[in-house]
Amino acid sequence: MNPPVVPPVVVPPKPTADTILGKQYEDVRSVYSLGKELGRGQFGVTYLCTEIASGRQYACKSISKRKLTRKMYRDIVGSAYYVAPEVLRRSYGKEIDVWSAGVILYILLSGVPPFWAENEKGIFDAILHEEIDFESQPWPSISESAKDLVRKMLARDPKKRLTSGQVLQHPWLREGGDASDKPIDSAVLSRMKQFRAMNKLKKMALKVIASNLNEEEIKGLKQMFMNMDTDNSGTITYEELKAGLAKLGSKLSEAEVKQLMEAADVDGNGSIDYVEFITATMHRHKLERDEHLFKAFQYFDKDNSGFITRDELESALIEHEMGDTSTIKEIISEVDTDNDGRINYEEFCAMMRGGMQQPMRLK
Repeated sequence: MNPPVVPPVVVPPKPTADTILGKQYEDVRSVYSLGKELGRGQFGVTYLCTEIASGRQYACKSISKRKLTRKMYRDIVGSAYYVAPEVLRRSYGKEIDVWSAGVILYILLSGVPPFWAENEKGIFDAILHEEIDFESQPWPSISESAKDLVRKMLARDPKKRLTSGQVLQHPWLREGGDASDKPIDSAVLSRMKQFRAMNKLKKMALKVIASNLNEEEIKGLKQMFMNMDTDNSGTITYEELKAGLAKLGSKLSEAEVKQLMEAADVDGNGSIDYVEFITATMHRHKLERDEHLFKAFQYFDKDNSGFITRDELESALIEHEMGDTSTIKEIISEVDTDNDGRINYEEFCAMMRGGMQQPMRLK
């Protein structure tokens, strides 16, 4: 009798100085040509880059190898919603990246951040002390495996938090879990309500981003639009929106439905076309992607000066039939933080990424 065949033991590659998560570093300069600097933080720098093969332009965020250390840092850095508890305690390491990724995953699944308040101090207090909400919609309809991963990524004790390698091996990811743009009814409605409160420049910029998304990035929302567009006209009327929201279980008043209708109808023609619908309902995590923001900024910065001027803003408002001189003054006053009368890329990104509001609960 032949001895039994013992299958070989597969050992995952150990990280080395030239790898990250077992994968070799690649020199981006072999694929992209780096251009002007677009933004800078404590750890990374964002450049305008051009893909050598295709000539396409992207925003490239890079981190120097010397920053990839096990050093403990003591400065408070990062956007408030994504800051890990240990950052606020001024002693932190690489574990903060898993926390931030956990916040993003929570937003992907629910459409809202796990910790929210009216101001930055309130957000920090919530991060340190509040329990994560897995009871409100749409969490009851989300799998236990997905919730388990979020909980373990958002463990307040960094020693108990999953490592990046453990995240990749979690059953929800390993077994084909999908955190795509499949529409979650109450989250989609809350996004429409957030959209209603945005200034007109942000609405126009979101429309530019929406028009450049591929089918995979808006998977599910297209079907929702088709379901609401019952006469297949390519637009959603007030009556169709009202009926569609009712099917999703919403009990909004007629006045509230009209407010949503007016907000989503960016060009003001009395109906919501496909791009307008995607604009108002897409996941806000799209705003975290530099390439989307840079393309939107380029749309308004017609002369490539690095600024959106009053004339360029006026031209865009006229094109979209969205306002007058008073509207321009309101936008400049809100967004132009250095008071030079123009909107630079950093100010534009701050506007696009800011102002996420606590969702209104479905009635």
